[in-house]
Amino acid sequence: MTDIHGMCTDQFTPVRDALAATLADRDLGASVAVYVDGEPVADLWGGYVDEARTVPWQRDTLVNVWSTTKTMTALCALILIDRGELDPAAPVAEYWPQFAAAGKEKVQVRHLLGHTAGLPTWTEPMTVEDLYDWPTATARLAAQAPAWEPGTEAGYHALTQGYLVGEVVRRVTGRTVGAFFAEEVAGPLGADFHIGLDAEHDHRVAPVFPPPAPDVPEPVSPSEGPGNPPLPPTTANTTAWRRAEIPAAGGHGNARSVAAVQSVLACGGTARGVRLLSEAGCERVFEEQFLGEDRVLGVPLRYGLGYGLHSGQLPNPRSCFWGGWGGSMVLVDLDARMTVAYVMNQMIHQGSLGDDRAFLILAAAYEGFSA
Repeated sequence: MTDIHGMCTDQFTPVRDALAATLADRDLGASVAVYVDGEPVADLWGGYVDEARTVPWQRDTLVNVWSTTKTMTALCALILIDRGELDPAAPVAEYWPQFAAAGKEKVQVRHLLGHTAGLPTWTEPMTVEDLYDWPTATARLAAQAPAWEPGTEAGYHALTQGYLVGEVVRRVTGRTVGAFFAEEVAGPLGADFHIGLDAEHDHRVAPVFPPPAPDVPEPVSPSEGPGNPPLPPTTANTTAWRRAEIPAAGGHGNARSVAAVQSVLACGGTARGVRLLSEAGCERVFEEQFLGEDRVLGVPLRYGLGYGLHSGQLPNPRSCFWGGWGGSMVLVDLDARMTVAYVMNQMIHQGSLGDDRAFLILAAAYEGFSA
């Protein structure tokens, strides 16, 4: 079996075993973290950065986590909501006047967070380079008509959600979402997570590797980019992608940093002596925005304010989660005050709802928690 590095308490040795199993099976390199009461009880990593398996995954290895980034952007919005600077029931146009175009006058901030705004992709053709131009990407969304009556249906806003929520954050704070996150969240928590990666960190980044081609062609399923722009997974390995702030899919971190940030939500707004939210502010994540079949992903989902919510598949009802294209995932359990994060560089599927690797890690975490 692959060597596993890091620490875990005796109670959480099942997590170490689960990571070893995934690395022995289909993983290349990965890290896992479990935080309980805001403190790490498992902080583990193993495997390799490269396909030749010559460069070991290190404690501070970073990787693009795709849509797990959405939980970081959502947390920024929840912080502003908790401070009274952002009202989820207010029209987006109250903060971003240009957004009122094309029948979007009544679209509310909560619709952006709950994937119900009717803007799941751009209708005007986009290039990958357009994603790196914030004014272009946001102006096109502001001018666009919704694909359905906002608030009535949900359709996964795979890339657009980050620009929509991020522009509202920018209008409210005068800072980009990447800067706000760095200064107000990652900095105070000492978390090594980045929305827009500086060049000084490039040497620590593990490239992502696309899913292997299936033996039998799979049905077409949406991924991070629903065709506009076409977005090959290897885009994440380019310098331009790393530098850009892509708040729905471009975050770089490791499991430790993902869990360290989201543990604030699990612990009533405070972790390791840092308070970012009130307890009431944390509870707002559970304000249901949609329950039903997501018209983009084609599966039943329950959305809260920025996170997926328990709808029968999670151990505790007061839990929220999201995952990233190819397999990364974070689960936040407010009842257990536990956060579980898993990130990796070998993608094995096309969706954002996790796979058997992440679920093996989650099952192991709950086994340890219950011991």
